[in-house]
Amino acid sequence: MTPTDDQLLATVYQRLRGIAERQLRGERDDHTLQPTALVHEAWLTLRDRLEALSHDPARFFAAAAESMRCILIDHARRHNAKKRGGGADRLPLDLEQISATASYDDLIALDEAIAALAEGNPRSAEVVQLRFYAGLTEEEAAQALGMSPRTIRREWAFARAFLFQRLDLHRSR
Repeated sequence: MTPTDDQLLATVYQRLRGIAERQLRGERDDHTLQPTALVHEAWLTLRDRLEALSHDPARFFAAAAESMRCILIDHARRHNAKKRGGGADRLPLDLEQISATASYDDLIALDEAIAALAEGNPRSAEVVQLRFYAGLTEEEAAQALGMSPRTIRREWAFARAFLFQRLDLHRSR
């Protein structure tokens, strides 16, 4: 017997909430999404792919993190569409702190930089998804992608350098 969608959600809810809290950590004061709402919105986008994702937990959580990231980016775009302006804050040099101090413009720039990375080096972009958004360790990401931790470190270093270069271009505009 296969579990229902609701049973599956109950099983993975705490981990999904942890991913949501990580992505929302340090968000701006005017941010309206809460972790519970983010989990539920992501769950709705994942429901159609549950069959395929349920066989590989690491891929499932990576897909959930990606879904949450897209929801946050859409939220930021809607917010910016309302404001149309305002100065962009400087991004910190530590990629781990970007989401904690970034403006909506910066989050959109980060999303665009990750998309550009994915075009040229999809493997590095996958590592970013797993390490930055899903919060996986090097070892967990290596296991999820079937790579060695050393390869993950190399891809992570490349991705960080690429993203910093793109974000520097964004800052100089």
